[in-house]
Amino acid sequence: MIMKPIIYLSVIIILLSACGEKKPATDNTGKAENTNIVTLTDAQLKNASILTGKLEQREISSVLKLNGKIDVPPQNMVSISVPLGGYLKSTKLLPGMHVNKGEAIAMIEDQQYIQLQQDYLTAKARIGYLENEYNRQKDLNQSKASSDKVFQQAEAEYRSQQVLISSLAEKLQLIGINVRTISASKISRSVNIYSPITGFVSKVNVNIGKYVSPTEVLFELVNPTDIHLALKVYEKDLDKLYIGQKLVAYTNNQPAKKHEAEILLIGRDLSADRNADVHCHFETYDKTLVPGTYMNAEVQVKNTKAYAIANEAIVQFEGKQYIYKVIGNRQFEMAEVNIGESENGFTEILLPTKDMTANAVFVTKGAYSLLMMMKNKAE
Repeated sequence: MIMKPIIYLSVIIILLSACGEKKPATDNTGKAENTNIVTLTDAQLKNASILTGKLEQREISSVLKLNGKIDVPPQNMVSISVPLGGYLKSTKLLPGMHVNKGEAIAMIEDQQYIQLQQDYLTAKARIGYLENEYNRQKDLNQSKASSDKVFQQAEAEYRSQQVLISSLAEKLQLIGINVRTISASKISRSVNIYSPITGFVSKVNVNIGKYVSPTEVLFELVNPTDIHLALKVYEKDLDKLYIGQKLVAYTNNQPAKKHEAEILLIGRDLSADRNADVHCHFETYDKTLVPGTYMNAEVQVKNTKAYAIANEAIVQFEGKQYIYKVIGNRQFEMAEVNIGESENGFTEILLPTKDMTANAVFVTKGAYSLLMMMKNKAE
């Protein structure tokens, strides 16, 4: 007696489950409906303002996007050091300060400068005596009143003193002391450091009172009038570039401000990341461009013949790109595509299938209207 209610209950549960199952969407023929196909009524077709056309073969210019930073040629960067070392007595330089060529930018003092000037003046004072002695021994030797040995010794001392004076004079010129301005009553314990270029101070590595050796760099100066753009280009893109090619560059802070440039040099040494340096020269010098600033660049590479369709024909849905193919009277099928570069209102279709490039007709205007109708239908 207890078994019958249990059997009845089981049958009811099975029937309810069967009723609750969703049946796949079917058309009038009983076949599963393709959700990528949309069929419009005459009124819908008119309101959608749909235009159709075929894929066209067009010249599409691709844009190679690169990045790099502003650099300065080695000849426009100067490291200032002191050939003989010394203590920094004074300087007014600060990073970013402008300096002119020949301008005194620092003063160095040391006792060796005094000693060097003393040695020069002493050697110069003795040269007169040695010259007179040399001439006297020369006359005596010619008259056989003096031996050859004595004459040769006088000549050697005189020549050696000449070499010593020339050597000391060059050392003084090296540290910036003009030998014509020094005398017994005018010996300086300090020397001035002069700027060899007109430009800006990029680094100051010392402070007043510090002793600097000849190997230390006191200041770094930059002449920015010949700055260039150094771009990083991957190995696979190097063959797309050539010397003299034009490009535009811009900073992240001012992407709308374009700077025209031209490729001057293409590096042939690849780094560990498989990229090479490409150096570009700016057409117009812009003083707002500071060395070390990161920039983006866009290069128009060689035109290629490609199949393309109007930009309005492409719709984006769930992160993918689609176009609509005409498959019948008022009937359209959504087909996924991969797109390339866009130019002059047309977008390249990458690797189109054979049926796309033959006689297939696609929606070139009103594609988003079809997408909206399809989504509403699905809901």
